Amino acid sequence: MRFSKAVVKHRVAILIIVLVLMIPSLFGMLGTRINYDMLDYLPKDMETVVGQNELLEDFGKGAFSFIILENMSVKDVSSLKEKIEQVDHVETVLWYDSIADASVPMELLPENIYNEFNTENATMIAVFFDTSTSSDITMDAIREIRKIAGKQCFVSGMSALVTDLKDLCEKEEPIYVGIAVLLACVAMLLFLDSWLIPFVFLVSIGMMILLNLGTNYFMGEISYITKALSAVLQLAVTMDYSIFLWHSYNEQRAKYNDCKEAMAAAIKETLTSVVGSSITTIAGFIALCFMTFTMGRDLGIVMAKGVLLGVLGCVTVLPALILVFDKPLQKTRHRSLIPDMKGYAKHVVRIFPVFLVIFILVIPFAYYGYKKTNDEVYYDMGQCLPEDMEYVIASRKLSEEFDIASTHMLLVDAGLSSTTVRSMIAEMEQVDGVKYVLGLESVLGSRIPEEVLPESVTEILENDKWELLLINSEYKVASDEVNEQIHALNQILKKYDESGMLIGEAPCMKDMIETTAHDFKVVNMVSILAIFIIIALVEQSISLPFILISVIEAAIFINLGLPHYFGQSLPFIAPICISTIQLGATVDYAILMTTRYKAERSRGNGKKDAVIVALATSIPSIVVSGMGLFAATFGVATYSNIDMIGSMCMLMARGAVISMLAVILILPALLLLFDKVICVTTHGMKPKNKSMKEQEVLVK
Repeated sequence: MRFSKAVVKHRVAILIIVLVLMIPSLFGMLGTRINYDMLDYLPKDMETVVGQNELLEDFGKGAFSFIILENMSVKDVSSLKEKIEQVDHVETVLWYDSIADASVPMELLPENIYNEFNTENATMIAVFFDTSTSSDITMDAIREIRKIAGKQCFVSGMSALVTDLKDLCEKEEPIYVGIAVLLACVAMLLFLDSWLIPFVFLVSIGMMILLNLGTNYFMGEISYITKALSAVLQLAVTMDYSIFLWHSYNEQRAKYNDCKEAMAAAIKETLTSVVGSSITTIAGFIALCFMTFTMGRDLGIVMAKGVLLGVLGCVTVLPALILVFDKPLQKTRHRSLIPDMKGYAKHVVRIFPVFLVIFILVIPFAYYGYKKTNDEVYYDMGQCLPEDMEYVIASRKLSEEFDIASTHMLLVDAGLSSTTVRSMIAEMEQVDGVKYVLGLESVLGSRIPEEVLPESVTEILENDKWELLLINSEYKVASDEVNEQIHALNQILKKYDESGMLIGEAPCMKDMIETTAHDFKVVNMVSILAIFIIIALVEQSISLPFILISVIEAAIFINLGLPHYFGQSLPFIAPICISTIQLGATVDYAILMTTRYKAERSRGNGKKDAVIVALATSIPSIVVSGMGLFAATFGVATYSNIDMIGSMCMLMARGAVISMLAVILILPALLLLFDKVICVTTHGMKPKNKSMKEQEVLVK
């Protein structure tokens, strides 16, 4: 109570301090770098990641792109190539004339090399940058190249993808927040009992969101998914806490004449309930930190921090704002649009066996769809972007005109003899889907000794430590075919050079597939175990954690099973994050109802009466919370042109509704079914027998 009274006493000081903190938070938010490269979150000890670092540090080559130029003469292409070479951080531009200009007769060049770089209407050049794939200066270079070449230029590669993704995100993210705020406000106006309080909530939550985004500065950088979702998620998840305080405050006003005393009591009551509620949500986000694919840790830390700040804001900033605006808040109160749920609760309890049957029938289909959805996720980041994006168009042209769907890079020991390298190249070119392997040996053929070439030519593909080779493949990134191809190429590589490394987008994606498959199991297990322990401690029960988690897990199976039946494919990160987020964010609904059910049973109510009271009193809070989460995420899902963000928001929106319905319809049935087991296995649940008259009074 001392804390509550201190908040009330120093309410003006609290608001001043928070307003002052908004200034460094704003600069912190603007100063936090955003990472748009999913491959950057792979474990640093993976060979593909080590190889990418070697390529950049020892070879001076980082990002790589194929650029397609249409309807240009050889002279114009050569002129454009010279201009591209002048762009900052372009390390090498490789075209067939890179060798021809070195006084090597054109007729001595292998014919297939010329043909691979030219078609009837298009020419392809390879560009290496001296910076990493997703660095800001690489993206600036991509934009500069597009500007120089104009509409006849199509830039492919991960750097082009990241550039388009960043530009689209920066354009859409402010709109995400606007949509989430607008729809959340509409939901609160509909379901709360005041016309003004939603705006007070938004001010309080908005301050905590800015504090959360500002403190991300100390993390160095965050992923674009974290940036896009964190504000929306924090708004949706922490809205509940504000609603708890508001309801509690209005209840306390009926007991206290002084609004300050009422608020102190409300803060104390809210702090107790919100801390228990927030722990499960935080546990869900912390579980993401156990992913070896470190984007999970990125999202987990930011969101756990956001929930903590949300709780802090709920018991400090929000009470201060409510007390400051108490008079207009009370004047704008109105009757809640949610009707009395007593009759509905009685009806649900009366036909509870129907819901048990539905539950039993739905689960097998939901679980089957859930497993299939996890098997059908996609890893190709290009699928996240709209079809009219420049990167998508370039990739399509590369595939259609040059039959190249992906490009791998080989780093082999520069000490290997030319004969050995040629043998390796010949063997690799026999692997299914490999179009050709481009290296010094393949360019020169056996008729031109490498020693006769000037250093300016050889240093393009070789240095003292490594020789670089490019492998063009007909198979798409993240496909089963390309993964089998990479496995076969790696076997050949290790046979000739144990220290050699196969790198590039497709090999990294193969590692990502294997990493996240393991992560999914770990994160699910950690989140379920952590929340199981929390529920067991909060409810002091052995049986209730099983019941509550089974209800929410069933809702998760339904939510993640629907994409399979709808014929939709999800981005790989969505099922991992959503299963944890939905469990952590919506198990609170089940805890709320179960806590009231326990209290009623302990007072001596019969099981049916206890469930009716628990259901009737819990539905308004569950509906407001569920619809708040739905409103904050559904609009973003509908608007977003980035499938990674749109899919995750749609899953969260749908998951909120499904969890809400599961708790309202299925949980009461399970509580009735397992009532005896619950009473035996739960501390303090030894219900006394009361007269029917007393029970009827309690129900009323």
